[in-house]
Amino acid sequence: MKYQSQKVALYYIYGALTLFAAQILFGVVAGTVYVFPNVLSELLPFNVIRMIHTNALIVWLLMGYFGAAYYLLPEECETELHSPKMAIIQFWLFMAATAAAVVGYILGYHEGREFLEQPLPIKVGIVVVALMFLYNTTLTLLKGRKTAVSNVLMVALWFVALLFLFAFYNPSNLAVDKMYWWYVVHLWVEGVWELIMASILAFLMIKMTGVDREVVEKWLYVMVSLSLFTGILGTGHHYYWIGTPGYWQWIGNVFSTLEVVPFFAMVVFCFYMVWKGGRDHPNKAALLWSLGCSVMAFFGAGVWGFMHTLSSINYYTHGTQITAAHGHLAFYGAYVMLNLAIFTYALPYLRGREPYNQQLNMWGFWITTSAMAFMTFTLTFAGVVQTHLQRVLGMNYMEVQDQVALFYWMRLGAGVVVLIGVTMIIWSLVVAPRGARVTAGARQPAE
Repeated sequence: MKYQSQKVALYYIYGALTLFAAQILFGVVAGTVYVFPNVLSELLPFNVIRMIHTNALIVWLLMGYFGAAYYLLPEECETELHSPKMAIIQFWLFMAATAAAVVGYILGYHEGREFLEQPLPIKVGIVVVALMFLYNTTLTLLKGRKTAVSNVLMVALWFVALLFLFAFYNPSNLAVDKMYWWYVVHLWVEGVWELIMASILAFLMIKMTGVDREVVEKWLYVMVSLSLFTGILGTGHHYYWIGTPGYWQWIGNVFSTLEVVPFFAMVVFCFYMVWKGGRDHPNKAALLWSLGCSVMAFFGAGVWGFMHTLSSINYYTHGTQITAAHGHLAFYGAYVMLNLAIFTYALPYLRGREPYNQQLNMWGFWITTSAMAFMTFTLTFAGVVQTHLQRVLGMNYMEVQDQVALFYWMRLGAGVVVLIGVTMIIWSLVVAPRGARVTAGARQPAE
């Protein structure tokens, strides 16, 4: 290892992969309940299953970002982490808070706000973990080299923590609650998380393509500007029907339409860097995940988001399975694949081995991605039927659910295939055969 403190990233990568497996497993269980409604109805109700599924997603993605930062910053800043011991303590506190939250959900101890169901003590624990992380990484940044990649990443991570503070505000008025609720949920996934995505992809492009840092950083600034310009006011597409002033429909329509642009820019950026670099990097699996991340994020967050973001369409489609289709592909494409890209790149170096099990990893990529695409199409078709029968013809909700039951079976089948693909990916990353050691000269291209 070039910097020994980078090894603390292993804790976060292994922890994230564990929670990733749990998230997918509970997703399959939730899909099963859709077709067999009485399964686990008394032991583990559907609302708890869904809660664990969605919360595990958020937590393992955040854990992956922490691990990526702990791996990336020493190389970008050309210095060791400020305190590797603090990073390890932070990891175990985060895992303990996660376990306590899950136990609380099962016992019925939660706040009931989607994605923010964590009880108050757990939220306080999350803030403590975030403060430890920001203290550690900020001091690392301040004592070392400053680059566009590290600066953008740290600004994004600071805003992730600051925006989470709105989770503590829980007004009794539902309209006001939803206004501030979206400050966390939307401004995370359609704002600062895009900055994390752009900075990590920029880091990977520098390392794997050999393109000059200056070229990559110019693209990074463009993508960051587009993400902030469209994402912040794009929050308006959540304000259409919650009692806010009518001008939010204009703002939401215009800026959420433009949210497609930064995701398309990321597609162009990644493919242009690979073409311009023309470098045959040995870790082809990491390159595949990086390119796949940009493409699937564009379709999931960009195209499928645009499909129902205009108020005249959203009037009929909000809260239907079209929303679920968009959510599944957007999270998978933009953030799940991003974490898997940096994990696939970093693990050979962290474990001192050459890229391993690449074929299995890439098979896992294609199987999981294809199944997610099929699930998205299935939920989209279900949403179109649901919208027409329920919102246009006025059929009863439960009658409509009977009409789309076939799509739920197809979604369950896709979920099982996703579980198989994820198992292959995790196996390829964690259960590594002994191979040749990574040499210093083969580590990465000169910058």
